[in-house]
Amino acid sequence: MSQTALDDLLGALTAKGLAREIPTREEMSALLSSHDDGILDVVAAASRIRRRFFGMRVKLNYLVNMKSGLCPEDCSYCSQRLGSNAEILKYSWISAEEAAGNAERAIAAGAKRVCLVASGRGPGERNIDRVASTISAIKDAAPDVEVCACLGLLNTGQADRLRAAGADAYNHNLNTSAENYADICSTHTFSDRVRTVGEAKTAGLSPCSGAIFGMGESDDDIIEVALALRELDPDSVPINFLIPFEGTPLGGRWDLTPARCLRILALFRFVFPDVEVRMAGGREIHLRGMQTLGLHLANSLFLGDYLTSEGRPGDEDRAMIADAGFVIEGAGEQTLPEHRHDLVSVRRRGAGSDTPANT
Repeated sequence: MSQTALDDLLGALTAKGLAREIPTREEMSALLSSHDDGILDVVAAASRIRRRFFGMRVKLNYLVNMKSGLCPEDCSYCSQRLGSNAEILKYSWISAEEAAGNAERAIAAGAKRVCLVASGRGPGERNIDRVASTISAIKDAAPDVEVCACLGLLNTGQADRLRAAGADAYNHNLNTSAENYADICSTHTFSDRVRTVGEAKTAGLSPCSGAIFGMGESDDDIIEVALALRELDPDSVPINFLIPFEGTPLGGRWDLTPARCLRILALFRFVFPDVEVRMAGGREIHLRGMQTLGLHLANSLFLGDYLTSEGRPGDEDRAMIADAGFVIEGAGEQTLPEHRHDLVSVRRRGAGSDTPANT
């Protein structure tokens, strides 16, 4: 692609992003296939959109792995999968007190959202109770913190119970395109994941759903999963880069380059101009010294460690954020721009409830 063609493409993408319009497939494909020598132009263009809707704020999130390993699902990318030989920590449910203690330290370090994660196909009723107790313990100590649950596939009514327990959001990633999904998992389907995000939305939980890249997907797969996520209209979109654990089917895949990761982040900023885009797992090992450029595209990242791998010390990330001229978003600040806050609210009073109607 010539410099003139790249300039024209980025001009069109920026104008659409600022107007909250979705790029065409052709524009997305051209962006992903652009040359590395134009990566600073790509970052600069997408950064205009990031600044327009999120300023220079960076939201910090923290993961609490409440149950690690021993999962019956066979997701090829996951170190906790059925048959994994990865030498990870494996344990059953930690106590609500231990989870809340981890959350409390993260909140003190600047985390605005705590993500409670458990391996497995989906939660049993007893596990919903466990998570509810943990949410209560966290909220008792820090009422303003956002709590996101990530427990796998949900059955009917479970999202309502999590919402009633005080959960603010639910994460369930689509991970890759519908066409590619069967190549990375055989124990559940892409449609199962879409349904679970729908269950969370219907219950009034803020939907969080993203993808994983570096699994051998094509540019078309990246575009397809971006469009599928756009259809779900999540409030936050985590962008993960494969952590290739030895002992998993994808343990030998090191396909990503820093420039490739930045183009993917830029694509998602163009597709989701006013949505929280999060640099998630794998940013340290794939973006490496270019993580600062990633901040000009994503307005959110994870603080500290991930589910089964270690992240950077929090001091290093906070220093990176400050050195790049960004500021950590405070608990009292609104992440999404005002127009993203829906005027439609699920009825929870009046007929069929114990709360008087709004009359």
